[in-house]
Amino acid sequence: MLGILSLDTAFQRIPGDVGNPDSYPFAAQVRVVRGADSTAVVKDGIIDEALLQSFIAAAVALEKQGASAIVSTCGFLITAQSRIAAAVQIPVMLSALSMYPVVHATTPGRIGILTASQSALGAAALDAAGANMPDVVIQGMQHEPDFAATFLVQRDQQRRSFDRAAMERSVVAAALDLQARAPDLRAIILECGNLPPYAQALRAATGLPIYHLLDAAIWMMAASSGTKHSMG
Repeated sequence: MLGILSLDTAFQRIPGDVGNPDSYPFAAQVRVVRGADSTAVVKDGIIDEALLQSFIAAAVALEKQGASAIVSTCGFLITAQSRIAAAVQIPVMLSALSMYPVVHATTPGRIGILTASQSALGAAALDAAGANMPDVVIQGMQHEPDFAATFLVQRDQQRRSFDRAAMERSVVAAALDLQARAPDLRAIILECGNLPPYAQALRAATGLPIYHLLDAAIWMMAASSGTKHSMG
């Protein structure tokens, strides 16, 4: 079983979203951390200590329930990675940004990061990911109205549902803007756990490898169980 630490959200988690158990080819259990909406977590720096302790308690609970590995629905938890991972005895990867060293090593050159908020993804998050600013190009989704109104507001203001096709168009447009700014990109990492549903469309539009946290979840589960999994 995969454990999923989830932000406290109201929006629909469609197939492919990191927080949807049906996104995985194995059993997954979601544990919502109450009070952890995007406004409390999407920032460049460690989250509030009380909230961090809630995430740690949730990770410990997932381990006790039988989780073989743990992910989270928000890549900005990268700054809490070491604290939460140290609290359990199973593999933990809270952000696709943790994949950066491997992506950079296997595809030398500049790496694009598509993130929920460009202004919030600063030095603290990049340092936690082992990324150097000159080696990355960041594109945020904060100026895309549908995305911002769904994912970047307080829980009680979030849209409960959204048009998947329209959201995909917004995500692809942002990725193309990123590629236009940096035509030398070798790959793109999706920081946000709400972006993997559009990975195939992003590959088709940009011609680049696209990395996200579902990839890491499969890798960690295979390493823990010895069973091969595929997203198909």
